[in-house]
Amino acid sequence: MSESYVQIDPRDNVIVAITPLKKGLITTVSGKQVILKENIKQKHKFTLHDFKVGDEIYMYGVLIGKATQPIEEGAAITTENVKHASAEFQETKETYSWTAPDISKFKNRTFNGYHRQDGKVGTANYWLVIPLTFCENRNVDVLEGALSEKLGYETKKDFAVNTEALIEQYKAGATKDTILNTPIITTKEELSKNRVFPNVDGIKFLKHDGGCGGIRQDSEVLCKLLAGYITNPNVAGATVFSLGCQNAQISMLQDAINTIAPNNTKPVHYLEQQKSSSERALIEEAVKHTFLGLVDANKIKRQPAPLNKLTLGLECGGSDGFSGISANPALGYASDLLVALGGSPVLSEFPELNGVEQELINRCVTDQDSKKFYNLMRSYSAAAVAVGSGFENNPSPGNIKDGLITDAMKSAGAAKKGGTSPVVEVLDYTEQVTKPGLNLLCTPGNDVESTTGLVGSGCNIVVFTTGLGTPTGNPVAPVLKLSSNTNLYERMNDIIDINAGTVISGEDTIATMGEKVLDHIVKVASGETPSKAVLHGNNDFIPWKRGVSL
Repeated sequence: MSESYVQIDPRDNVIVAITPLKKGLITTVSGKQVILKENIKQKHKFTLHDFKVGDEIYMYGVLIGKATQPIEEGAAITTENVKHASAEFQETKETYSWTAPDISKFKNRTFNGYHRQDGKVGTANYWLVIPLTFCENRNVDVLEGALSEKLGYETKKDFAVNTEALIEQYKAGATKDTILNTPIITTKEELSKNRVFPNVDGIKFLKHDGGCGGIRQDSEVLCKLLAGYITNPNVAGATVFSLGCQNAQISMLQDAINTIAPNNTKPVHYLEQQKSSSERALIEEAVKHTFLGLVDANKIKRQPAPLNKLTLGLECGGSDGFSGISANPALGYASDLLVALGGSPVLSEFPELNGVEQELINRCVTDQDSKKFYNLMRSYSAAAVAVGSGFENNPSPGNIKDGLITDAMKSAGAAKKGGTSPVVEVLDYTEQVTKPGLNLLCTPGNDVESTTGLVGSGCNIVVFTTGLGTPTGNPVAPVLKLSSNTNLYERMNDIIDINAGTVISGEDTIATMGEKVLDHIVKVASGETPSKAVLHGNNDFIPWKRGVSL
């Protein structure tokens, strides 16, 4: 795709500027010449013909907006002359057929993962420390201070300070010069080399502001989400703090775990502060049981597993005008490859499927799932309107600045992450992925809330496409960043894992880039190549609250 402008679909009546285009430039699209009436910024769009007020605007072959004022042929479309519009959809589906991509390059590939007794395979091996209510966050902090650095795990900085070395020197009667010359800084790399438990990738502390207050449904959903994290294949076990009087009770979490994994064998140690003799006793018990849990978790080692054990979260954030024509379709191709290999990609962010509902309904394998998706989209949209908003307000200022001026335009590009394979199941928030093939999961469009939900539903790895750049990660699943443009990859290489900008420059096709993405996924899943988010300790965790606060 090395042209200076492109028509993505033959039905489109707006054209994407691949490079900045000058006023007066004569362009040729599908045999038609169009003279640009103004400068067109890179990633923005110009019109293929004149528009009257109310005329429909198409991109990616779908309705993405309507003209709010007359627009000349060859002029830019903007938030001033276009408003959001999307196609209507119905719950009944049409016949859909799919041709799987060639998987010969991956047919015999495996990844080295952590095999669990329930048959799932993790791409990492973590121990969790979880508060059931925000009242216990302080105790979680105390446990983190007691364990992380001392066991050789990550700090909140790129280094750790060994104050104990100074204390030892002082007690030994060292001189001022000796103390000043004593090394006390330890890097993360040095810490990791000295891990007490080399087969445990870390201890993750899932602090949050929920569990009490709000409405009972919020606490129920929180428990289901936390149960999803505990049963995630990347987790060996958990330490759970409870105050005792909060809405999110221990029994509620245990019921949620039993629903997901009736025969759960993972160790989960519960501590209730209001039943403890003292805070000191509570912390002492927590430290000891967590330490013993780590001893057992360290006995598990990576072993080869087929690629059908991968449950891949498909996420995007900080999208730009290239996301829908490079990074997202490349990830979609990787998704299709994984489906053909028996794996389970998961497409989320329902507000960013606005305008492509009918296509996804048509791709549902069962009528039950097409109806479920229809109802979830209708109820979600109605809930947004009820609080004075709507899907049309989804694009962020960054999205708009980089050419995504309506939600339907953003959605049509975002949906490309899901490839073209059939939808095997539609899941509501916290419901678990159980079927191989493409799954749809209802989450918000918010990057962190959505990624949190994907991992809570069983994803053991996530690919996050971005055009503007974002450091988002997850405590449990490695998150790989896939840039839509080379400029971003070069500027923010410290947080970006893979560059799909080569699709824009013509060095790669969607297919070759998709294969590169899947190859990188396998390396990260095997622990061979750490994701940048893991290296930087990006452990973002935000549960979705769906109700009002009481």
